[in-house]
Amino acid sequence: MTRTKPAGVRFYFDADIRGLGILLSRIRSDVTYPGDPGGEVHKRLRPPCVVTDVAARDDVWIPQVTEQGWLIVTRDRHIRTRPREIAAVREYGARMVALTAAEATNTFNQLEVVMCRWRGLVKCLDRPGPFIYAATRTSFEPVM
Repeated sequence: MTRTKPAGVRFYFDADIRGLGILLSRIRSDVTYPGDPGGEVHKRLRPPCVVTDVAARDDVWIPQVTEQGWLIVTRDRHIRTRPREIAAVREYGARMVALTAAEATNTFNQLEVVMCRWRGLVKCLDRPGPFIYAATRTSFEPVM
């Protein structure tokens, strides 16, 4: 008899890159995305995502995700010039990595950036928030 164990979700892929979140959640039990119904991967059962609305505003989903202790992965080429998003990350103590590469416009290119920077993402799991990192294929640097 095979038993499934609960999955420990660690990564939240924002609505901006939901397609990438869906793709990765098929092979990793620790990845979720808005509207994720949950699922089983490698005998680990991932619960449904606490963010059910893919159109939820930042001031709604950022505190929900932060409360879960998840690392936020999003796509925002201009994150450095978005004072409201930066303020929300600070206010809620969020941990965020923003894909800032100009070419990260489709799921495959986003996957390339994430895979090139995967070790940096994993290292972020051990850091307390708030912080934002900007990620491209060739760089991974703090924004705040």
